[in-house]
Amino acid sequence: MQSLPIPPDHSAPIPSLTGRPDAGQANVHHTTAGSSAQRLSNWPHRLRARLPGLILAGSLALAAMWIAQHPWLQAHGLGTLTLALALGLLAGPLLGRFDAATQEGLGFSKQILLRLGIVLYGLRLTLQDIGSIGWQGVLFDAIMLGSTFMLAWILGTRLFKLDERTSMLIGAGSSICGAAAVIATAPVLQARPDQVTVAISTVVLFGTLALFLYPQLYQLNLRYMLFDWSAGWFGLFTGATIHEVAQVVAAGQSIGEEAAYLAVVSKMVRVMMLAPFLIGLSLYVARVLSPRTSDAAHTPGRIVIPWFAFGFLLAAGLNSWLPVPVVVLQGAHQLDTFCLAAAMAALGCTTRLSVIRQAGWRPILLAALLFGWLVGGGILVGGVLVD
Repeated sequence: MQSLPIPPDHSAPIPSLTGRPDAGQANVHHTTAGSSAQRLSNWPHRLRARLPGLILAGSLALAAMWIAQHPWLQAHGLGTLTLALALGLLAGPLLGRFDAATQEGLGFSKQILLRLGIVLYGLRLTLQDIGSIGWQGVLFDAIMLGSTFMLAWILGTRLFKLDERTSMLIGAGSSICGAAAVIATAPVLQARPDQVTVAISTVVLFGTLALFLYPQLYQLNLRYMLFDWSAGWFGLFTGATIHEVAQVVAAGQSIGEEAAYLAVVSKMVRVMMLAPFLIGLSLYVARVLSPRTSDAAHTPGRIVIPWFAFGFLLAAGLNSWLPVPVVVLQGAHQLDTFCLAAAMAALGCTTRLSVIRQAGWRPILLAALLFGWLVGGGILVGGVLVD
């Protein structure tokens, strides 16, 4: 996403190079019009430059969408986004002399297609979802989201000495909606591809572990009756604490119909919190994080406005208040999956596994502690808030 600088003060007149008061302004208008015309005339060249990378990312995305239909993968919560990232990581080192030709299209996929996918993702939600879990369920989600992200931030930077952006990305993925939250947070933080990939790998690891662990926890409690857990309560707990949407669906279905329904609704409420989270984070980045950095990529005073977060909310609102035809929703769901998968594939293609290995065990240890909090803290908070 482009960083939007704070608008300068235009109260003073633009100096004229010819001595006439309006010459400078006329020159600006001429330059702006010329730049716009030049951009329009260059679009065929830009399309040709982006086409190889777009074809690569799109092909990997379609392959991931097809592979993800396998029943075994669905049963184990391995979704399209995770598979697209894996395919990208495998394809990247094989590009060879085609690497330079694909870079512009891969960059377009990581930026524009990513934002389009997140906006369309809002059509999966309705504001009526909030009412079905009550204020206790919403508060449960909010507490787990906020506490998990803050733990990631504090433990990552102070205990494990990770950089702030990696810590925040791991926190976003663990606390909101897995890989989708990581790639949505990355442009706001202006994170590097290796930081994003490291964060996603931790989310996939512990989200998959949760998928297997949660049904066993429920069955053990049925046998020994350690806690007063109903199927509905455990569904809320599942949706409030497991990382990925696909993992929530798989875990909920393994428990029962009621648990699956409430797990998905609780998870969707968590996903809806992504937009205000990104808006608040962008303000922190502009006012606190960027001024502490010394590199030119993070300019103090520049606010990255996550417009796609507003688009996400708008899409959810349209789906809540307008009678959107089912066929349109189904098409939008396929398109958002494709866009996000293409972004993940492009991310994998531009990330080298050697960079991930250099990160070492510290990100995994941080994610492990966060996972422990999601399970233990979730049982504690959910037991207090939800009957």
